[in-house]
Amino acid sequence: MSLTPHQVLKKYWGYDDFRPRQLDIITSVLSGNDTLGLLPTGGGKSLTFQVPAMMLPGLTVVVTPLVSLMKDQVDNLLDRGIRAVYLYAGLSRREVRLAYDRCQLGKSKLLYVSPERLRSQAFIDQLRGWNVSLIVVDEAHCISQWGYDFRPSYLQIAALRDVVGRKIPVLALTASATPVVRDDIMRQLQFTDTDHVFSLSFDRSNLSYVVRITDSKADKLLDVLTHTSGTAIVYVRSRLKTKQIAEQLTQQGISAEFYHAGLCAEDKADRQDRWKRGEVRVMVATNAFGMGIDKADVRLVVHYDAPPSLEEYFQEAGRAGRDGLHSFAVVLAAQADKGVMTRRINDAFPPIDFVRRVYELAGNFLSIPVGEGFNQVYEFDLGKFCTVYKLNTSMVRGALALLTQAGYFEFVDEAPTRSRVMMLCQRDELYGMEITGTTERVLLSLLRLYTGLFSEYVYINENDIARQTDIDADVVYESLLALGRMKVLHYVPRKAIPYIYYTTARELPKHVVLSNAVYAERRRLMEHRVEAVKKFIFDTDTCRSRTLLEYFGEKVGDDCGRCDVCRARAKRHARPTGATDRHDKAIIRIAGTAGISIDELSQAVGMERTELVERLRVLREEGKITVEGMRVSAGK
Repeated sequence: MSLTPHQVLKKYWGYDDFRPRQLDIITSVLSGNDTLGLLPTGGGKSLTFQVPAMMLPGLTVVVTPLVSLMKDQVDNLLDRGIRAVYLYAGLSRREVRLAYDRCQLGKSKLLYVSPERLRSQAFIDQLRGWNVSLIVVDEAHCISQWGYDFRPSYLQIAALRDVVGRKIPVLALTASATPVVRDDIMRQLQFTDTDHVFSLSFDRSNLSYVVRITDSKADKLLDVLTHTSGTAIVYVRSRLKTKQIAEQLTQQGISAEFYHAGLCAEDKADRQDRWKRGEVRVMVATNAFGMGIDKADVRLVVHYDAPPSLEEYFQEAGRAGRDGLHSFAVVLAAQADKGVMTRRINDAFPPIDFVRRVYELAGNFLSIPVGEGFNQVYEFDLGKFCTVYKLNTSMVRGALALLTQAGYFEFVDEAPTRSRVMMLCQRDELYGMEITGTTERVLLSLLRLYTGLFSEYVYINENDIARQTDIDADVVYESLLALGRMKVLHYVPRKAIPYIYYTTARELPKHVVLSNAVYAERRRLMEHRVEAVKKFIFDTDTCRSRTLLEYFGEKVGDDCGRCDVCRARAKRHARPTGATDRHDKAIIRIAGTAGISIDELSQAVGMERTELVERLRVLREEGKITVEGMRVSAGK
């Protein structure tokens, strides 16, 4: 007797009921419909395909661009007794072969693949022989040229439908998409009909959006953290800044840690766990932190730097208040940020001649002859590359992104891996081998700590082996390498390094063509997104929730009443207190006809700058003062 969706949910995940819209999406998929699910961050996207995967007879293929999240999901599924495997460009041939065998023999219910895998003819040939029941496209905005993270390999998904059969349904999922992107997703995936679109409102009724304009972000951050409580995330746009700010907060008595893609897997896991347990209040991080993070009681998300798009901002801000309790999403901004955002556009779209040069130098750096490299993966040390050729790192990143969008290769920045081991010999063969001393102790510990080593690759932790054997971790590493050289086992050490996957053979630079659609149109799209961010931050007259909702194409009724703009408006219309009257008179008197800067006025009146700016707005509306630039004077 087959289980119902609720029974599957209870059996494998222990939940009694679904979140809003989850069951609607599941029911649509089980009915064989092409389906688009638009669920905000924390809305439970994964269950909308994991539950059907357990109910459908064959294999569910999940296409996702997030390698780290792919691994986390597979690990979580295995812990629940659900058979799942993944494929991405950084795996060895042996690991790929094992994954293929599991899918072929029906020993896996879910297969996670990176988009570049879809360009592999070997993968397509294997797919033809598998019993596929469902195709899932996670982060589906990546398939749209209008999306904020366009990945050309996603365009291969439509071709999968011809391989597995047109009757196999497609489920597309994303957390944020404008109406144009939604339509483009369905068109690119060749939906048989467009009637099965399920979405939740992007309105977060428990979330207050706040912007603070300040000349000192460090001081303002400390002020915000001091006047709020609970767990917090502070997003910044550089690895160096994560460490600097975390140290500054620690010195001020606020427990903080930093997180970015360059940390080793153990450090990432340790810091994430301590933050989840509440041992660390503030995580200062790049956008590498957040995907797959499920902590419901985050009370505060701060963007120290302006986000690159409202899509990314909405996802990151949405990590606050998933438990439904009141929380804050704060942007710290300065007037100078306008110029910074404009420079980002120029960095993302360097001159075409520069892009061609980067393409040529990358091939030289990797020692790939012209006409070679197709379907090959190469580790790519971005920092060393920029140092060797004396190139601006930001511009190189922009060039690599453009070359990726143009389909010349796939550049993947920091794909972290965990150490893994598979035995190459049988257990009986070990007795005849001359393995002694430290190496023997490491091998015995490995066999005691981990199961399944003789049949498949198993994730290991060198530190666990070091603790059990009382051997230094570096010695454990060398011992595992030695066992590898002896052909006792195959050891794949952990690493976190960018790589380039060549989707075409290397060309001469003169043959590298960036069409108007790749260059001019995408630059225009980025300019549009940057202007939307500027409006959200610097428009002090429009409700911030309204700005976000309108951007995502949602009809808006009343203003939210929660954001800083709404609260300031409410204060302005409130009856002034005696203290407010005294401040207003002092402002007018001190400003005088000669005028005074806002910062000087703040000191002279004794008001906090943000509060002063709100009173200046009221007085300007009443015609009692004039504000020109940063100077205030009495009268019109």
